[in-house]
Amino acid sequence: MIMSLIRWPIGRLILLINFVFSPSSPKRSSAEQAKFDDKTKNLSLYQLPSCPFCVKVRRTMKREGLNIELRNINQKNDYREELISEGGKRKVPCLRIEKTDGQVQWLYESSDVIAHLQQLAKAA
Repeated sequence: MIMSLIRWPIGRLILLINFVFSPSSPKRSSAEQAKFDDKTKNLSLYQLPSCPFCVKVRRTMKREGLNIELRNINQKNDYREELISEGGKRKVPCLRIEKTDGQVQWLYESSDVIAHLQQLAKAA
């Protein structure tokens, strides 16, 4: 109960600061952006809106101009259950990477996710 009373205002403050100081996306032509979107079409980010580590990953996504499906694990039980059953644990942020051969990799830790996204942006 006490943690909920602490988390709620801190979460709202994190969202407000993120909104006010949101990074800008790179300016790209439609063709260039389509190339980036093709690279990210098999990615999903399991996250919580006010989690500071998730905010950090989403800011990198915006800064790099990467469109990745966001899956809020508190908003949809299917996402939470999928994260636990297939990813192995209820921990966010988690990037689900579906590879071309059909295998799925679950990447936890915000710094690892950010490194992967930055590498993806450079390669596109």
